Amino acid sequence: MSELKFHWFLPTNGGDGRHVVGGGHGTPADAGGRPASVAYLGQIARSAEQLGFEAALTPTGAWCEDAWITTAMLASVSERLKFLVAFRPGLTAPFLAAQMAGTFQNLSGGRLLLNVVTGGESHEQRMYGDFLDKDGRYERCGEFLQIVRELWTGRPVTFDGKHYALEDAVLAQRPDPAPQIYFGGSSPAALDVAARHADVYLTWGEPPAAVAEKVHRVRELAEREGRTLAYGLRVHTIARDTAQEAWAEADRLLAGISAEQIARVQAGLRRSESEGQRRMLALNGGTKDGLEVYPNLWAGVGLVRGGAGTALVGSHEQIADLIEQYVAAGITELVLSGYPHLEEAYRFGEGVLPELARRGLWRHPAPGRSPAFAVPFGAAPSREA
Repeated sequence: MSELKFHWFLPTNGGDGRHVVGGGHGTPADAGGRPASVAYLGQIARSAEQLGFEAALTPTGAWCEDAWITTAMLASVSERLKFLVAFRPGLTAPFLAAQMAGTFQNLSGGRLLLNVVTGGESHEQRMYGDFLDKDGRYERCGEFLQIVRELWTGRPVTFDGKHYALEDAVLAQRPDPAPQIYFGGSSPAALDVAARHADVYLTWGEPPAAVAEKVHRVRELAEREGRTLAYGLRVHTIARDTAQEAWAEADRLLAGISAEQIARVQAGLRRSESEGQRRMLALNGGTKDGLEVYPNLWAGVGLVRGGAGTALVGSHEQIADLIEQYVAAGITELVLSGYPHLEEAYRFGEGVLPELARRGLWRHPAPGRSPAFAVPFGAAPSREA
């Protein structure tokens, strides 16, 4: 098995707290108890960096802080951590996006990854002035990514498509290296764009068999294009020393979700045109009953949160076992989150990651030096003593 990559999450979509922060995917976000400030997000970023996470995903949407600006500010308070910046291609011209990516990559020392989000909610897209339907957005996204990749080569680009036209465009701010493109989506149009343009295909945390089926479909499409992709899983986590502690925390989070909150958020999420969102709603069923949809996979988060709605729940060993099942399904990267994000990063990073290291599945991307003894009586005994 190849070594896994783990990424964390920066909660700019309503802030953070000890309860599930609801909303998202076209639904107004609840306010968390911890604001999405540079000081707090910097704590999360530095902790994720120390623990061995490769990157941190920053979401996009009308109720999020802007991902480009937020991560540019956080790059100065961290050293190694990469930023998986989510953005919507239809809202930025291809040349400008290519220029922004080149500037970010070059000034941060190669710490940019891009999560391309086409937008699954037409009512939210119209807030940005985008009136294309879902199929049109995916069609435009394909043109966008084709242009951006060509601009990153430094060669002149002339393009005349249905949605974009450029003439003799030459990018001076070529990114070195070119950022990897992460792309998610479950509809046929999404899978086609991923196969042609993505480096990493992301899927939300469905049971391993469903993930394996989706990976197989994308892999077949990519092979027809002569391309090879990596595959990632976007999911939450509740990791504890024992299973009892983990499920007690899941129960605590569930107790903090009211019936009124579930009804309000579910009604908003049902407007979504996203196939992936529909699959998340089907897993939780809009009820607090039967939420362990697969051993150690819990669908409670999706009752009030759009997007990723499931969590890996259990002891460190149980979560490592479930991750191994996802590895068998083709997953090599995981984008994780948990409430609160600061504490959960440590619980996963100090519990599950060492367990995966023992199994030969993970290695810290920047291992530090062996700790020096801080006090005289902690040092090796002297021959003269």
